Amino acid sequence: MDRVKLAALDQEDLAIVSAHVQDAVLLVGDIRYLPQEGKAVFVMNRFVWDKPKDPKSGTHERRRAALAFSRVRAMKSAGIRQTAKDAVLSLLAVSFRPEPGRAEGEEAGPDGEVLLTFSGGGTIALHVECIEAQLADLGAAWSTANRPEHPLD
Repeated sequence: MDRVKLAALDQEDLAIVSAHVQDAVLLVGDIRYLPQEGKAVFVMNRFVWDKPKDPKSGTHERRRAALAFSRVRAMKSAGIRQTAKDAVLSLLAVSFRPEPGRAEGEEAGPDGEVLLTFSGGGTIALHVECIEAQLADLGAAWSTANRPEHPLD
């Protein structure tokens, strides 16, 4: 099997996870925030960028995957209708913004904000104690003729 299973504990790791989930699509209804457990989970269909298109069929791959964050203190969204459970979101990037230092000259700690940016301007901000994320493919791949494109306007 060539299923992806990754963990992210710092900004460099998170950049790798972000590359693997770029152009993943998910439904609003496939987002879960579990405040009692301090977790946020996103179940998605990720585009497999690291595998070239099949030369015979000319198709690419998508896989069902879960992206989970631990140590989440709060989750906020903007530009996403939470009541539209069947609305499709296209994930562009996952990034981290550390909290600024608490006193003059004090370095920022590991806490901050994980930002999930979607096409169309939607965002989800996770306020976290530190970066602790896992990405895992959940099953077999399927083929798709559609390759995501981003015009350079």
